[in-house]
Amino acid sequence: MCREGVHQNIHFCPYKFSPLTLQKLEELTNLQTTCSSAISKQRKCLKDLRRSLTKCSQTCDKKELELIKDIKTQIKDKENVFFDMEAYLPKKNGLYLNLVLGNVNVTLLSNQAKFAYKDEYEKFKLYMTIILMFGAITCLFFLNCRVTDEIFNFLLVWYYCTLTIRESILMSNGSRIKGWWVSHHYVSTFLSGVMLTWPEGPMYQMFRSQFLAFSIYQSFVQFLQYYYQSGCLYRLRALGERNQLDLTVEGFQSWMWRGLTFLLPFLFFGHVSQNLSSSLFYFCLISNYSFIASFQIF
Repeated sequence: MCREGVHQNIHFCPYKFSPLTLQKLEELTNLQTTCSSAISKQRKCLKDLRRSLTKCSQTCDKKELELIKDIKTQIKDKENVFFDMEAYLPKKNGLYLNLVLGNVNVTLLSNQAKFAYKDEYEKFKLYMTIILMFGAITCLFFLNCRVTDEIFNFLLVWYYCTLTIRESILMSNGSRIKGWWVSHHYVSTFLSGVMLTWPEGPMYQMFRSQFLAFSIYQSFVQFLQYYYQSGCLYRLRALGERNQLDLTVEGFQSWMWRGLTFLLPFLFFGHVSQNLSSSLFYFCLISNYSFIASFQIF
């Protein structure tokens, strides 16, 4: 009976797989390859044209300079069009993605899939911000234990590593993430690793309380920034002034001026706290040789 039921379900399945599907997929792959090759050639031509215009601008008159300026503007517009087109074409991964994922195509083909992945990235940041805030509160006020500290620091390392991978995938799909934003997360991964491998001792205990207090405050500010920036981006995307793949960030950008007043004191105090933490860490580094020697593994 079970076999007959399975046979009937397969026989009466409303979707029948057709060889035409494989043919269309192969045609799509060929078209993507052709388009990628054409864009590469066009980029090379534009680069040569830009170089020629730069040479010509040194010996031309004012009228010709205006014409050259207009042509350079058109070249920049063409490059932006190519950038948007490449977001839908398979491309080689960067060094970081190659090391982590290998040579896997991470390009998403539809706007819906790209926006869904970007939205998933934002939710991941929000949920992890809340978890890290409560984790820091637990370590600071309830559990002064090395094991819980290690769990918290390992969570930080995993969180920032995951952010760098997701951001690299978003960049491969056309998100215009700034270089400083990704670099900041690489540095955060390294510093979280320092906290994870810092041996127990008086210097660790001196820095621990300030670090956990700063982590709590930073998570709180990030939580406020998320809701403020997501609201700004929603309005600007609705007006067509921002890209669908623009992100909420922990820094400041030009589109954040509207309604920023209430956030400024929190941001200012956060930067002051960060500078105090770095100053304390530097003091620990230069004032005690045993602090440096404690990191050596024999």
